Amino acid sequence: MRIGLVMDATCDLPLDYVHKHNITVLPIMVNVEGESFADQHDPAETKRFIDSGMGSKSHGAETTPYSSEDVVQLFLDRLVIDFDCVFCLTITATRSPVHANVSKASFSILKSYRPIRQQADIPGPFLMRVIDTQTLFAGASITVLEGVRLIQSGESPGHMRERLEHIAHNAHGFLIPRDLNYLRQRARKRGDRSISLFGATLGSALDIKPILRGWRGQTEPMAKMRGFEGATESLFKHIGERVRDGLLVPAVTLSYGGDLDVMRNLPGYDTLRQTCADHGIDVLESPMSITGMANTGQGALSAGFASDPYEAQF
Repeated sequence: MRIGLVMDATCDLPLDYVHKHNITVLPIMVNVEGESFADQHDPAETKRFIDSGMGSKSHGAETTPYSSEDVVQLFLDRLVIDFDCVFCLTITATRSPVHANVSKASFSILKSYRPIRQQADIPGPFLMRVIDTQTLFAGASITVLEGVRLIQSGESPGHMRERLEHIAHNAHGFLIPRDLNYLRQRARKRGDRSISLFGATLGSALDIKPILRGWRGQTEPMAKMRGFEGATESLFKHIGERVRDGLLVPAVTLSYGGDLDVMRNLPGYDTLRQTCADHGIDVLESPMSITGMANTGQGALSAGFASDPYEAQF
């Protein structure tokens, strides 16, 4: 059986990995001050966004994900012919309409695919499963990585669905923003009042950075640290501890809203890389998606891994 993977543009993975494993990316259009950017893991487009300086002004950005009609068209034009089963993995449904759009589209796709496959002389039914990764950015990519591994192992769709839902339920996505005022303005634009003016102003004045975690559909602060470098060092150390305790997927994902060399020079980065190498854990690094930068601010760091539930301590 030919099994394919679809992910939305906010799942942070290197473009060469996406191409190598034939992963389809659902693009998101980002409009900032009249200029549009197509967010679909294109390094040139991401560089254009960063170089234009839009990252510092994009708290007012309008983001437009694929509509359910767009998803239907994509599947009926190509995916129902290229594959016999497709798993669609989306950023947490509590923070984005992508999951709802794809779920709605699935009903039309599963009603309409038969004549298209018959015309292409492809026998058998077409299967489609939509899975909420329950986290965000680099964290959402962990379930995608497990999907690739399961396909390479020749697993059945039924087993894949169970395993991917288990990983999604235990995937942790961490985020450290550089600018709390930016994050507050963006949150207000989205109707999220979780970051108060007082908290953002005080945090910026004292250079306090939160370590946020997206897990099981909830996004919450896990710790507050002095300075961005202090926060990232604590997060890298925390991830190293989880690696030593054992991960459910042998990978750690990192994404950064800017030049990756800046991330690689952060304190604790080299130690984390060595810890992962010592324990046979792959580290996949990528620029943060344009949508991610629009929502969290340029220069933010995201990290992801999957592990059994634990009490997070920093």
